[in-house]
Amino acid sequence: MVATTYFNRDLSWLKFNERILMEAERNAVPLLERIKFLSIFSSNLDEFYRVRMPVLLAFEKLSNREDNDIKIQDDLLKSANDLISAQQQRYGKALTQDIIPDLKNHHIHLIYGAAYPEAIQKTVTQYFLSQVLAFLQPVILTEQTSFFPSNNKLYFIVSLRTNGESKTVVLNIPSDELPRFYRVDQDGETFVVFVDDIIRYHLDRIFPGQEVTGCYSFKITRDAEIDLKDEYSGSLSEQLEKQLLKRDLGLATRFLHQPNIPDDVMALVKKVFNLKKANSIEGGQYHNLKDLMSFPVKSDQLSQPSWAKICNTSFIDGTLNEAIYKQDIVVHTPYQSYDSILRFFAEAAIDHTVEEIYVTLYRVASDSKIVNALMSAAKNGKKVTVLVELKARFDEENNIKWAKKMKASGVNIIYSVTALKVHAKVALVKRKLEGRMHYAGLFATGNFNESTAAFYTDHILMTADKEMLREVELLFIFLAKRIKPGPGHFIEFKHLLVAQFNLQDRFLQLIDREIEQAKLGKEAAITIKMNNLEEKVLISKLYEASQAGVKIELIVRSICRLVAGVPGMSENIKIIRIVDRYLEHGRVFVFHNQGNPDVFLGSADWMNRNIYRRIEVCFPIKDQKIMQEILDIINIQKQDNVQAVTIDAEMNNVPVKNNEKKVASQQAIYEYLKA
Repeated sequence: MVATTYFNRDLSWLKFNERILMEAERNAVPLLERIKFLSIFSSNLDEFYRVRMPVLLAFEKLSNREDNDIKIQDDLLKSANDLISAQQQRYGKALTQDIIPDLKNHHIHLIYGAAYPEAIQKTVTQYFLSQVLAFLQPVILTEQTSFFPSNNKLYFIVSLRTNGESKTVVLNIPSDELPRFYRVDQDGETFVVFVDDIIRYHLDRIFPGQEVTGCYSFKITRDAEIDLKDEYSGSLSEQLEKQLLKRDLGLATRFLHQPNIPDDVMALVKKVFNLKKANSIEGGQYHNLKDLMSFPVKSDQLSQPSWAKICNTSFIDGTLNEAIYKQDIVVHTPYQSYDSILRFFAEAAIDHTVEEIYVTLYRVASDSKIVNALMSAAKNGKKVTVLVELKARFDEENNIKWAKKMKASGVNIIYSVTALKVHAKVALVKRKLEGRMHYAGLFATGNFNESTAAFYTDHILMTADKEMLREVELLFIFLAKRIKPGPGHFIEFKHLLVAQFNLQDRFLQLIDREIEQAKLGKEAAITIKMNNLEEKVLISKLYEASQAGVKIELIVRSICRLVAGVPGMSENIKIIRIVDRYLEHGRVFVFHNQGNPDVFLGSADWMNRNIYRRIEVCFPIKDQKIMQEILDIINIQKQDNVQAVTIDAEMNNVPVKNNEKKVASQQAIYEYLKA
């Protein structure tokens, strides 16, 4: 028996990021794809330091107070730091000992930790003088300096000596203003140089007549604004909020720096930049390796073969709307083209029979064709109502920009209430035909965002099911009131599962039904696919189901607090995690129901925030053909023995090993849908 009933959510997330790293380490993965996985790992880790590390630091402080009964897992902070440190070591090894030598075998030279070859020095110097120099802003560092390093931006600490006097300068690395990498092709060889090194090797031109005695790269990661009510409840949330409010705006949570900075320089930097509470971590010479996503080499030979998008609405002769009235249609992105969804909104914008359009927007594409269609619809005289979630973390600015544009175009904008995010992905179009109102709509597991649809696996249902769509209309009427659900504000949803109303209760009832079947000696099974599994009430109910004999198969991409395979607790539960070329994002819920399965799709993970502090919508699949398609896709994923790992009782990612035919599920799903 393991020592815990629930894994820690933050350690579980770090183990997910380790799964990303495993793809970068695999020789079977094409070389340029391995570089992308290194980039994703780095980006994820930066977000962890911005979003989660401030909470862990606050927990640690509260837990150590004698007057507080809040306790956290022993050595949680140390465990997180140890995990990160071990992963960083693996990262460095994969990059320097595997990937860079492999690139060299293909005549691609990523100059890393060494001077660039003499053959390209003249070209690089010309680039420095004409492009890089104009962006440099050296700042002399003293105890009186008021310079504030920006979050996750790159800098050098440069030690100088002039006429026997020493001084310290902070020098920016303009990796946002310029490409991080500069490429030079010469004599059949490709050289890729960090902009960091272009600056480093021209310090004599930046500081003429001064001796450079040291140059050390660094970056500071600052905490992101955290809505702790989104994660914790009651007094715990309040105490954490108070703890974090004691800190300066944008507290530094990580000071990542090159080794061997002299002690006196380090002391000055920490004092001036207020780094006393930050994790001070020695890293390599280069930071922000998420920039590897823009590695300036393209090669079909060294990349995954591209898959042409499947258009599953090409059979439609008339309008998409007419086809939806005849039968439900499902789109599985990114295997199938997102053009069908764009077409849905574009047709609605110009259709003279359309009177009203309603849609929720959580993360909007930076150049959104959907939003442009909604603005056109409003200008064409239709009543357009859009709920824009302004609290979508890291997308706040983009969402505000689009909300202002839509409002100026005549769109009616609704914002969610302060303590409640609207994470549902639904749309409704109302048409008036021959004096009667007709409904058509979309239900999705992912955002209405054509950019992320290119690499997120999601499911979008197009339907004219009036029962479901009338409930969507009721939901929009409620949301327009801008009040939190509570006594006197309840809507009875019979078909949709809506968080804050009936979602958790319905899922518990569906699990209970399987438990009753198992107790009667009948076949009982549950299959669930989601991004994150954290909420204890639902996890406990799955444990209860396992103990009753229900066979439970989970596909959980990221955070997973459930501990599987423990005798007497969860021996009938199996968990796999799939990481491949696309980001697994769809949520699917399948309940056996004596061989007549109930299948739901939706926006809701089983996390505290989704269950208790968001508006989420899960929806039933009624069309038997579509239901079978969903079941086939899920069954393919359950057979994956190439890209899947199991999550064992120690939280490790264990590759699936069996003697069955090799199945890489994303490839198999693409072939299935193409056929």
